[in-house]
Amino acid sequence: MVNVAILGFGTVGSGVADVLTMNRDLIRQRAGKEVALKYILDVREFPDSPYKDCFVKDFSVIENDPEVDVVVETIGGATVALDFTRRALAAGKSVVSSNKELVATHGYELLQLAAEKGVSYLFEASVGGGIPVLRPLTNCLAGNELSEVRGILNGTTNYILTRMIRAGLSFDQALKEAQDNGYAERDPSADIEGHDACRKICILAALAFGRHVYPQWVPTQGITAITLADVDYANSCGYKIKLLGRALKMDDDKVCAYVAPHLVSGENPLSGVEDVFNAIAATGNAVGDVMFYGRGAGKLPTASAVVGDVVDIAKDVTAPKRNQWAAGDEAMIQSPDCLSFRWYVRANGTMDAARSAVGDITPLARSGAPASEIAFLTESMTQAQLNSKLAGMEVLSSIRVLG
Repeated sequence: MVNVAILGFGTVGSGVADVLTMNRDLIRQRAGKEVALKYILDVREFPDSPYKDCFVKDFSVIENDPEVDVVVETIGGATVALDFTRRALAAGKSVVSSNKELVATHGYELLQLAAEKGVSYLFEASVGGGIPVLRPLTNCLAGNELSEVRGILNGTTNYILTRMIRAGLSFDQALKEAQDNGYAERDPSADIEGHDACRKICILAALAFGRHVYPQWVPTQGITAITLADVDYANSCGYKIKLLGRALKMDDDKVCAYVAPHLVSGENPLSGVEDVFNAIAATGNAVGDVMFYGRGAGKLPTASAVVGDVVDIAKDVTAPKRNQWAAGDEAMIQSPDCLSFRWYVRANGTMDAARSAVGDITPLARSGAPASEIAFLTESMTQAQLNSKLAGMEVLSSIRVLG
């Protein structure tokens, strides 16, 4: 038998308890042994819960119980969760986590500790919720040299942009709708400012390229500046605006990672990913392009990924399953300013002035535009080149274009 303790009984933690219970027979069959829920750690009272006999409030009960094999961390954040994870690993217990902030900021340290103690630290659910992506990236694509991972990594922002595109809602209206539907938190800053996507692209980059990438090294831009005017101009030329996280392997083993809105061509599969769905694409030198698609959050989808890691460990708790990457340093990071793109630009001025400043452009139009407003697509250039050319113009918006 493998005994499991869950830390935190929120959305994901309660989902893990439910999946372990409702799929108990199937999990036993696939793990080759019984996987039992022994403890749930939470400071709150749940007198009506079907798991009420499992609750404890003191982590040391779990830490000091030699019968606990796997600790599932669903607390979130990188304070209490970090302390409990360190202590669980140090006590010789494998840990499964859905906590992207913890993995993105302390993953290297925790993987090292797990290796020292001969246990596993797995976190499939930290990226893409229920979408199987981390294990396929490291196992199924192990025969490839990966050159890029990219994707729509945050369901809240994708929902907001979809509603702006499909329903003509303003950013503020779409955000309120997302909050009313439970897709966005009361404080949505981690989503709409791009921090959530940043943490996830850090994890993907570390697994793809083998070295830890810290969030503070990744330039991050959210979607708060996107307007319906930008959405309409993008639609007029066959593009949709998406918030993408990208990580690329550069020359000399450097890594370029960033998060920013992009105009994505209708011919690109990422443009068709709508509502709360996520999609992660990878490019390998043998397989070419592959994409993983599905619900990027939610109680049971995320719990599904967590329990998948638990089952993987339960098959043989004496044979640790390891995601490993080396330490990172800031010298290995290359700025996205070195990358060339076509750019979408919205500005006040005239097309003649834009051509004079920028060179060849593709003019765009939308109904109801103010007389002073222009929009266009540029030829390929770097951010610095674009900024230099636009120095004399009143720029309202500039967004990278991805084919």
